[in-house]
Amino acid sequence: MAVTLAELVDRLGGELLGDGTRSIRQIAPLDRATADEIGFVAQTKYLAQLANTGAGAVILPPDARDACELPRILTPNPYLYFARVSALLNPPPRPPAGIHAAATVAPDAQVEADASIGPGAVVGAGARIGARSVIGPNCVVGDAATIGADCLLHANVTVYRGCTIGDRAILHSGCVVGSDGFGFAPDEGRWEKIPQIGRVVIGNDVEIGACTTIDRGALEDTVIEDGVKLDNLIQVAHNVTIGAHSAIAACTGIAGSTKIGRHCTIGGAAMIFGHIEIADGTRISTNTLITKSLPKAGTYTSALPFSEHEVWQKNAVHMRNLDKLVKRVKELEKKLRELESK
Repeated sequence: MAVTLAELVDRLGGELLGDGTRSIRQIAPLDRATADEIGFVAQTKYLAQLANTGAGAVILPPDARDACELPRILTPNPYLYFARVSALLNPPPRPPAGIHAAATVAPDAQVEADASIGPGAVVGAGARIGARSVIGPNCVVGDAATIGADCLLHANVTVYRGCTIGDRAILHSGCVVGSDGFGFAPDEGRWEKIPQIGRVVIGNDVEIGACTTIDRGALEDTVIEDGVKLDNLIQVAHNVTIGAHSAIAACTGIAGSTKIGRHCTIGGAAMIFGHIEIADGTRISTNTLITKSLPKAGTYTSALPFSEHEVWQKNAVHMRNLDKLVKRVKELEKKLRELESK
């Protein structure tokens, strides 16, 4: 696919400077771009790369309009513009509509005529597949589950019974939606399973990364609101709510009944305790452990940076003795006040 710069501006907006007939086939980094590719600069520190780029055109912020002589598109958010150009030039491949001969679809399942069900896929009794949705090879859509319109389930996705996914969702390979939450009642040294009778309800425009797991609710539903983006290898426990347009990076673990607000960002490998609430707009750094509710939006960090092992050992000893040190400091402060009062 190729488009001219003028066509890009007509579709995506922005201010065009230079030759609008320049044809663009692909988007590329400035240091590797060729004459039929477009590059971008999102931060001023990278403007120096314009001097040596082979790109045929560039995307720049308005204050860099005179940074080069190349044909260029000016936009307040070059990174977002780059994302939209890339999406335009790289549409995902779409399999033909219809049910593959090697798929298994229950007689009472409702599959829209323009949806695609891949080989080895299973669609359970009473399930519904929306218009133009793609169910990839070996996916399982459980009984009475609902997949909205324009969804894409890559190969080997599992959606358990009764779960609901909204429109335009993307689920990557190996993710599991609706498995049982970790609920067990102690009984004289043994564990008795608690039936997990809730569902998982996922909104519109949600993306779920590979091998991420979202547990169904124990009594109420686990809820992923509109626009949420989940990276690979995330664990979302039962009865969690993740607010609209929050983004969570890989290897994060979220314990049961936590409520995460809207527009939150959570770094990779963060650990979130259960039964707490996190305010809208909160930012949590990578490897941070959150043990109590965060009622006020802000940036929260608990991870220590790495150090040489010998230094780390010494610091770990100090950390273990912090309580003793605090008590000693308080005793010294008390003695100092007594001396000052004489």
